[in-house]
Amino acid sequence: MTALPYGLATVDHVQLAAPPGSEDTLRAFYTDALGMTEIPKPPVLAARGGCWFAAGPVQLHLGVEQDFHPAKKAHPGLRVTGIEAYAAHLEAHGAEVTWDDDLPGHRRFYAHDPVGNRLEFLEPDA
Repeated sequence: MTALPYGLATVDHVQLAAPPGSEDTLRAFYTDALGMTEIPKPPVLAARGGCWFAAGPVQLHLGVEQDFHPAKKAHPGLRVTGIEAYAAHLEAHGAEVTWDDDLPGHRRFYAHDPVGNRLEFLEPDA
């Protein structure tokens, strides 16, 4: 196979939907509970509402959707360290944690953000 001079490099970000007016609630969850940093949206995009967050190279964008329905099955998979302590931290912030042992080689759980979007948290086994 010949190498192409172009191609997919990496995932830049994942976007989830959010209802209008939920930005302050989402900011509290994604910064306080998840430990992410809010990053500024370009002014033309900020006018649409929503908010963006980052943790290292990982970015999550939450965009306002007028006819909002939370993602119940689709979800970002977020790799964490110290998964037991991370789960306890989320529970202390009011998130319900549901453990799942079906992925070989990993510990993982699911939780939902304050508007109902599903989030997966996983850590490879040592």
